[in-house]
Amino acid sequence: MKRQLLALPLALSFLCSPALLADSLSQSIADDYDSHLGELFVYFHQNPELSFMENKTAARLAAELRDTGFEVTEGVGGTGLVAILENGPGPLVMMRADMDGLPVEEKTGLDYASKAKQIDPDGNEVFVMHACGHDVHITSLVGTARQMMARRDDWSGTLMLIGQPAEERISGAEAMMEDDLWQRFGQPDMAMAFHVTSAIPTGKLSAAMGAAYSGGDTVEIIVHGVGAHGAAPHTGVDPVVLGSQIVLALQTVVSRTLPPRDAGVITVGAFHAGTKNNIISDRAHLKLTVRNDDPATRELLLDGIRRVAVNMGRVAGLPEDKLPEVIVSDESVPVTANDLGVTQRLRTVWQQRFGDDILWEEKRKSMGSEDFPFFTTDPYIPSTYFAVGGTPPEAFAVQAAGGEPVPSHHSPLFKIAPEPAVTLGVEATVVGLLELMGK
Repeated sequence: MKRQLLALPLALSFLCSPALLADSLSQSIADDYDSHLGELFVYFHQNPELSFMENKTAARLAAELRDTGFEVTEGVGGTGLVAILENGPGPLVMMRADMDGLPVEEKTGLDYASKAKQIDPDGNEVFVMHACGHDVHITSLVGTARQMMARRDDWSGTLMLIGQPAEERISGAEAMMEDDLWQRFGQPDMAMAFHVTSAIPTGKLSAAMGAAYSGGDTVEIIVHGVGAHGAAPHTGVDPVVLGSQIVLALQTVVSRTLPPRDAGVITVGAFHAGTKNNIISDRAHLKLTVRNDDPATRELLLDGIRRVAVNMGRVAGLPEDKLPEVIVSDESVPVTANDLGVTQRLRTVWQQRFGDDILWEEKRKSMGSEDFPFFTTDPYIPSTYFAVGGTPPEAFAVQAAGGEPVPSHHSPLFKIAPEPAVTLGVEATVVGLLELMGK
């Protein structure tokens, strides 16, 4: 296998003149998928690992990139890695791929389905699955490295490839930054990343002009009450009733405070209170996720949560020192905001390369978050986070006719058509990098 890896740049070198580049790229990636990337995808898919435990994954990814000719440093921010290829003067451009799987038992029925198990941080043995497509990302990163090495006469600058741990825990990018990522390897002038998605047909790309993913906050509300006997509720203050009133009142923060055309979500995901059916507890604990697409919306939502919780406590007659507490966790994630200039350049070159209909322009239907902006927000780095379609169009037709629905991410049934997803991921990335770093 190593001999095949080392031979690839030589085998492709005769194809790398500018005149032949456009015609040769698609075929070269297809051939590479047949000879190497397809098997590599299956390896990654069958050997998923949990966040900050991606030891085998990182080792294999490092070996692949090192064999291609990149200088690789492992152990950055835990299990993260950085691969550098210096190729003359020019910009430093970063491309990131996340590596971790999820504690999900795969039930797709695929002949290469994951059967892997791992001991999680709590000491429990759990099934592990690439239920979010990160196997596509790291396979495509290897394909990108091989193509960029083969085409180094057509670009100039320094290419930085990042294998990032723990995206599923929204902490891997931050861990790499805390490990002095930019101080050690240089701060990129521009950055890219992509996510394969089951919600878009294969053969399509999506690149938002603005927010690609939403910002997110984890919020907790501690509701204090006055305990009492369940048969004598008038002698206490029931935190279950008060907590329920808070949950209902929170729905008006979005519907009656946020401007109708602005996006925001407040979801109460957990409500814990009480121990027994005839005891009125003295405490309730609410856990929320809050999503936004810009800083102003974030502040409006968080201020609204505080206003509702505290004043509903006053409505219940609680004294000032017993009013509900609103705790905003430090696990907040910024908006993944695409830089308009860089994104327009990439959208234009992708349309020139693949045709005007390559871009999937449907609006986002959820407010998922990403930890990629920890790389690009402070300091600000112009970046584009794009999406690659992963579900064959026929599957959407079956779903529309009332048949089997397309499984969502994080589902045990989640699956991606690997060949079109990986090959388009590689080609779109290479075309984009050549645009940003071309001579």
